[in-house]
Formats: sequence, C-alpha cells, structure tokens
Amino acid sequence: MTIMATCPVSRAPADAPPVPAHVPPELVLDTRFASGVVPNDLAEPYRPADVLRDPAFPRIHYYPWPTSGNQHGAWVVTRYEDIRRVYEDIDLFSTEGVAQFQALAGETFPSIPLGIDAPDHGKYRKFLNPWFTPVAMQDMEPRIREVIGPMIDEFAGKGEVDVAYDFGRVFPVKVFLDLMGFPFSMFDQFLEWEWAILHNPDIAAKAEAVRGILAYLRGFIAEKQANPDETLGSYIANGAIDGVPLTPDEQIGMTWFLWLGGLDTVASTVSQMFRRLGMDPALQERIRTDKAVIPTAVEEFLRVQPLVNSGRKVKRDFTWHGVDIKAGDWVTVYNSSGNFDEAQFACPHAFDPDRKANRHFTLSGGPHLCLGSHLARRELRVLLDMWFDRIPSFRIKPGTDTTMTPGLLSIRNLPLVWDVG
Repeated sequence: MTIMATCPVSRAPADAPPVPAHVPPELVLDTRFASGVVPNDLAEPYRPADVLRDPAFPRIHYYPWPTSGNQHGAWVVTRYEDIRRVYEDIDLFSTEGVAQFQALAGETFPSIPLGIDAPDHGKYRKFLNPWFTPVAMQDMEPRIREVIGPMIDEFAGKGEVDVAYDFGRVFPVKVFLDLMGFPFSMFDQFLEWEWAILHNPDIAAKAEAVRGILAYLRGFIAEKQANPDETLGSYIANGAIDGVPLTPDEQIGMTWFLWLGGLDTVASTVSQMFRRLGMDPALQERIRTDKAVIPTAVEEFLRVQPLVNSGRKVKRDFTWHGVDIKAGDWVTVYNSSGNFDEAQFACPHAFDPDRKANRHFTLSGGPHLCLGSHLARRELRVLLDMWFDRIPSFRIKPGTDTTMTPGLLSIRNLPLVWDVG
C-alpha cells in the first residue's frame, strides 16, 4: 500500500486551479484548512494543521491555490526540519518575487530587503539594522510606553474594551507611524489599502490599492527629501550605501516593504494573545504575579500564533523526498504546522510560558529573519507589563463569537470585560 492510499487529507477538488505538468496529481492536496484562510472556533486554532505531520501524510505536497503573494500554487513542506532548510539554504531557495504585490500595478522594483538575495541582501540589512537592534528598541521603549499607557488608561475604568479592534489594531500602528514619520491622519486610509492588498481576493481591488499607496509613498519620499528629519522614513529618503545615494527604486522598495510589514502583524498577534489569555485565567495570574516570565511568555505566544506561511522560489531543478522540483517552482512553508512539530517542541500544544530554546518560525528564519522582530517583541513585552498593572484580570465578554482565522486575518473583534473598583 502506498503512503497516498492512507493519506489523511483529501485531494484538491476538481474546481481547483490547474497545476504544472510535472506535479503528480496524487500530491495535489486540499490543505486550505492549514493555510491561514479557513476560520475556526477551537481553543487551539492551529490544531487542524497537526494532521500534516501524520506519518501517512507526504513530506511534500502541492497546494494549487494562490499563495505567498503570488497568483499561482506552490509546493508545501510541513515539518520543522524541512521548513528550516527552505529558510536557510539560500543556494537553492530565493526570495526574489516574495510579497511582490507591487507587480499587480505594473511595478518592477523589488521589496527590500526581503525580495533581495545574497550578497546584495546583506548591504540593505546593514543599512536598516541600526533602527531595529535591541539597543535601538531600548531607546524606543519610552515612546512605546507613551503610546500604550494612555490608551489603556482611557478604558481601564470602564470595565470593557474591544481589545482587537479598538486597541490591538491601533497601538502598534501608532508606534510604526511614529518610527517612519507618517502622519496619524493616514491611519484609516493605510489600513484600508493594506486590507485590500493582503486580504481582498479581487485582483483589481488589490492593484488599485497598490497604486494608491505607492503614489502616496512616492510623495512622502519627496517631502522627506525636501524637509529631512530624524525619522526612519527620512533616513531612507536621503540614504546612501557606501557613499552612493539610494536609487528611487531602492527608496520606494524599502519604504513600501516596511509599510506593508508594519501595519497588522503585531495587531494580529495581540488579538490572538488576548483571546488565549481571556480563556485562561491561570495564565493571566502567572504573568500578573511573576512579570519576570514575560519575555519567555511572549516567545511562546509568538510560537503558538504563526501568522504567516512564507514562500521561496526554487533556483534549480532538484529532487526532494522523492519528488522532482523544477527551477521556477515555489515552495511554501507551513509554519502553522512546523511550530507544533513534536520532533522540535515537547508537548507543542501546551502553552509553557517558561519554554526554553524556543526556536519557532513565526518571525521567519535564516538570513531573512524578520527585520522588525525586536520591535515586535518589545511592543508585546511592554504591553503585558503595562496591561496587568492596570487590568489585573479579565474575561472574554459572554456571548462573544471567538471564531478566528489562524493567520494574519486573526480575529477582528474581541470584547473583554473586567470588574472595576
């Protein structure tokens, strides 16, 4: 009996998009339930992906629907070691074209630094890194506290807040807008554009949003060139590498990519984090009474909430797990599975705020590890510290629909309540 005879996942339906001729039909499987697009109301919303590590499930399969910001399917790996290879083997896997939404509007500039391979990738990371180091985050922490504190104070005495929409959606964006030098007056328009680009399936709507934000960003760059200041946006607009001024494509490539990545990743993490906390009074008590655990607890929140399943383009033909992969194919990694791989994490669905050596892939891996990883961690640590000072315990409002999408979409509304006085 072949492994496919006992595969616990169904083949893709007849109305799925067509696949390349070299893809074996039996490997075209319907794993949409693990790709971050299918909602559920489970206490452990990423648990459906566990079946992808079943011994009878193939080590690599083909997902025919658009993924990784492309309009075509991709090979998928689901085990921790295979995911690590995709992130780290830069001789075989390229980030060229990753998150290239700008192509929908006819643009040809790359997303920088994610869409650039070595060796040029290194020079762009070196240029941007000073703004995102742990030391830079230490300097930035007072401003993060200035944003978070008054926002919590505004509702702490009311005994209720929609923590997803009215708080988590807002505070990380405020921090990011400050960092870049974007005006807060653009908040709603930015989120409208970003929602269309990342979450609206209509290609025309995506392209229109891309054109809108790129026109704005080019105007923003010109304004920062005319009136330089101390923001990251100005640093890019007036930047140079090795004494050579950045080209217009480099300026827009960096500004665009930071804008795209800076708006909803932390917001989605906050929503999922408070959903879990609202369901677990004991976890709330642990963090409230022992704040020294916050750094490792944040890492565990990140591990159990892998928002993005990343993609890479294959550079040359090769065979992997008995499957022939062709140059130009795409491979997507299901962090939604790899972060719970029993071969890497003991009791992976047990939330352990003390978990050590927590080498998850929520913030990607290899040389393209998330540029803003230290900022995300700092925001979440400060949030937990300040929240439990003001709101010691809370619960999800009775009757709330806690259905969520285990990915970037997360949960849009999550009303919490607590006792006041």
